[in-house]
Amino acid sequence: MERESMEVDVVIVGAGPSGLATACRLGQIAQESGQELSVVVVEKGSEVGAHILSGAVFEPRALNELFPDWKDKGAPLNAPVTADEIYYFTGADKASKVPGPFAPKTMHNEGNYVISLGNLCRWLAEQAEGLGIEIFPGFPASEVLYHEDGSVKGIATGQMGVAADGEHKPSYDPGMELHAKYTVFSEGCRGHLGKQLMEKYNLREGVDPQHYGIGIKELWEIDPSKHQKGLVMHSAGWPLSESGSPGGAFLYHLEDNQVTLGLITDLAYSNPHVSPFDEMQRWKTHPEVKKYLEGGKRVSYGARAIAKGGLQSLPKMTFPGGILVGCDAGTLNFAKIKGNHTAMKSGMMAAETIAKAIADGRASDELSEYKATFENSWVYEELHQQRNFGPAQHKFGNLLGSAFAFVDLNIFNGKLPFTMRDTTPDHDTLKPADQCKKIDYPKPDGKLTFNKLDSVFLSNTNHEEDQPCHLQLKDPSVPIEYNLPKYNEPAQRYCPAGVYEVVTDEESGDKRFQINAQNCVHCKTCDIKDPTQNINWVAPEGTGGPNYPNM
Repeated sequence: MERESMEVDVVIVGAGPSGLATACRLGQIAQESGQELSVVVVEKGSEVGAHILSGAVFEPRALNELFPDWKDKGAPLNAPVTADEIYYFTGADKASKVPGPFAPKTMHNEGNYVISLGNLCRWLAEQAEGLGIEIFPGFPASEVLYHEDGSVKGIATGQMGVAADGEHKPSYDPGMELHAKYTVFSEGCRGHLGKQLMEKYNLREGVDPQHYGIGIKELWEIDPSKHQKGLVMHSAGWPLSESGSPGGAFLYHLEDNQVTLGLITDLAYSNPHVSPFDEMQRWKTHPEVKKYLEGGKRVSYGARAIAKGGLQSLPKMTFPGGILVGCDAGTLNFAKIKGNHTAMKSGMMAAETIAKAIADGRASDELSEYKATFENSWVYEELHQQRNFGPAQHKFGNLLGSAFAFVDLNIFNGKLPFTMRDTTPDHDTLKPADQCKKIDYPKPDGKLTFNKLDSVFLSNTNHEEDQPCHLQLKDPSVPIEYNLPKYNEPAQRYCPAGVYEVVTDEESGDKRFQINAQNCVHCKTCDIKDPTQNINWVAPEGTGGPNYPNM
């Protein structure tokens, strides 16, 4: 069965903050100039926002530029930050509060908002549709299409109705081709098409490897007497400090007696026994966290990798016929633990570049002028100023790294005459299991701490069971023959959804590697952290994955 095709001016892959900001700006330009632009956004989630997960303390700088009247339009920014608290947890029940003047200035959040990014994306999608943009949720982009000259022609959406054995079911649909003058890739962190494009066009030449963290997040309804709307709390230290793992945690007070909380484990950790999920559960037992949660109810759970390499890890973003924006490129500012404002601005600049190119009669060439636009923007200025934060955390650890950041940012305003580098990719940092301390994680109590499967249930994750596995092993023998003896197969622990198991046959004693793809929350950690880069994450059938209500 042949695929149908559709010709448009611009295809945008992914309805996250960068993709929707791109779409909205294109729609505005079309209205302001009278230029006719046909723009389509494809989104793999069942609805816009279904796969969106972020902390999130939101800096409205880009939104102010995109929609200066966002308050009148009803944007869901309802909890202005009222206070910042930063702690260094020195043990399971001990903490030191960092005085505000001694915190890196990037951790000050005056003028920001505690939000659900999923709800903001739903609102942005409404604005985009009001500007004439077509948005197709439930349609994952599974393939990049190319012209004969090697330039990007567009994308193809994934096939539907393919059985696990590759046979076509009665419901088979071959997907659709979307051909465009320019294609915007805004898939979020570790986009699977973005990864292919970086390799095809050698976009990472001369830059540091991208670095990542895995964020485990929960949403709670808490006792109203404990709720402090707009309070922002961050912590570092315990429990990650016990295994020498970098990272930090957050607890933010939303509206309606809700708090959003989570732990970000830097994926440069070296102990293969580390389980980011269990570290997050353990973190909640600290008195400074538990005091808010006791008597409350957990209502949602999710996980997502974040790209945190910063300026030194940014790839070339343009190539013939297309552009990478937002976290697909890695524009998050880790010194602020924020990437939504930079992602949106990168998309807005891409929209302006694309609209001008189309008005000039161009198509499928390289948007080389975007580089200068980006480097003259406040996004670049911000990333350059705070470029040393991430490498310092890796080199010196959280405590000394934060002290360095205070000197670098508060005293020298990011103008120290050097740029730190971190050239070791995260998948190369693991030490052999027999050289590392085993970690005895406490059993969950079902009230404050929970297991993975109960958590995945709260994420509303679902996939069509009879479909090809979207977690592909390049060599099926590696998990048992190499990763298990050397690293005690770390996929069992770094996955926050119980996707990977080592199962022992009761009769023979033989071990096999089991992939429970139905549980996958699309966090991409396996694609990043597997020590041999043997796992390749590809898009599953449309609408599969989590369905986050308010994350």
